[in-house]
Amino acid sequence: MSMQKAMSSGECTSEALVLAYIERIHRYNPLINAVLEINPDALEIARNLDLERNTKGSRGPLHGIPILLKDNINTHDRMHTSAGSIALAESFAPQDSFIAAKLRTAGAVLLGKANMTEWSNFMSDRMPAGYSSRGGYVLNPYGPGKLFVSGSSSGSASAVAASLAAAAIGTETAGSIVGPASQHFLVGIKPTVGLASRSGIIPISISQDTPGPISKTVTDAATLLGVIVGIDENDKATWTSPHRTFHDYTSYLDRDFLRKARVGIPRFYYQSLDEERLSIMESAIEVLREQGATIIDPVDLHLEQHPWNNDVICYEFKTGLNRYLSKLNSDMPVHSLQELIDYNRKHAASALKFGQDNLIRSEENTLNEITYQLKRQEYNQQAVTKGIDYALDQHGLDALMLPGDIDGMYIAARLGYPLITVPAGYSVNGTIDADGDSTQGPFGVVFSGRAFSEPTLIGIAYSFEQATLSRRPPDLGN
Repeated sequence: MSMQKAMSSGECTSEALVLAYIERIHRYNPLINAVLEINPDALEIARNLDLERNTKGSRGPLHGIPILLKDNINTHDRMHTSAGSIALAESFAPQDSFIAAKLRTAGAVLLGKANMTEWSNFMSDRMPAGYSSRGGYVLNPYGPGKLFVSGSSSGSASAVAASLAAAAIGTETAGSIVGPASQHFLVGIKPTVGLASRSGIIPISISQDTPGPISKTVTDAATLLGVIVGIDENDKATWTSPHRTFHDYTSYLDRDFLRKARVGIPRFYYQSLDEERLSIMESAIEVLREQGATIIDPVDLHLEQHPWNNDVICYEFKTGLNRYLSKLNSDMPVHSLQELIDYNRKHAASALKFGQDNLIRSEENTLNEITYQLKRQEYNQQAVTKGIDYALDQHGLDALMLPGDIDGMYIAARLGYPLITVPAGYSVNGTIDADGDSTQGPFGVVFSGRAFSEPTLIGIAYSFEQATLSRRPPDLGN
């Protein structure tokens, strides 16, 4: 990060950075509603880190860097953790999440909490991306009120795009990091499930949830990823990642990586693109060729239309959320999913603008543990034998390249496989899609690979980024 170089050389301080971001939040956040709250201790933390740098030296690349966290990530401080719900608007986490503790140890300044789609968009099928009862609507700085924000980490992406923080941490179950990053001209990495711990994060799905970085460059995203990964005794998924975890992913930033890469094009996911976005994707394919990549076009996954297993996700959500809520302080109004549903009904005017059908469906879920495991195993077997691994093995591929909308991300989500998105182009006119959202604005490409292929995906993404340099900042009148 250039900020780290400036602090190391004495050109600026962490305190000055934090102050500048706070001033920028006060100036521009009213336009986009991306930041829920600022850490009241941020300036003091920055001053202490500046003193430490001067007396003991730097802790590393994140020392003094201001980072935002999505509002479903626990921080044991004077900030709240609410998943965007007014039911938890006054909730203080009893302890840091694993990744918040990792960031603090690395010297990052936890600047604030980012707005998000309430309950990570698992509250209601009618809830629009970016809305929460606690924070209202997140808006896209490239066209506030006009352009789609995508996914539940929308506040994290909107804030970084508007330069309200150096970078942010989002979470993803299915498209909620890479979707918003794509729609905001940013880089987002959804790591393999198990690479970074979920303990202390308000859950949806134990089999799919993962935190990950959102930033302006592949370099910054790779830097953040190296800090948040690690084995956590409280998250069994991380126990599978020894010897597949790296603490410096920047070593895979290879400008010439595409010369040796084989990339597949799953045309099924290109069919619904409007003319402008299809043109962006075709241009991206041509960039890959120009950089020396071998392109296999088309590639079939054979699972493109396989239905989402709602029973499995509802079972995991109910189980995980009940566990999380039961550990909250006794003065909180809800300690179970049923109590949350009852609270929302009692405060319907403010809590149920878009209903809570997914919460109710999850509470009514009747799967037992044995049936749940059988259903989950059945899908995973089909996804492995007919999905991403099948396509990569059949053609000897390093990765697949998908459009930066959420549709193509579900297969990777269900398997817990990694994704990375990189800015690719801007749709000037756009259309209105089937969900009523505008396709105008920034658009990214998404690279998908097998489990723990982050080094390869980062190499491909960095090579593509450096060949295109497509990102441009939004015009907020500054």
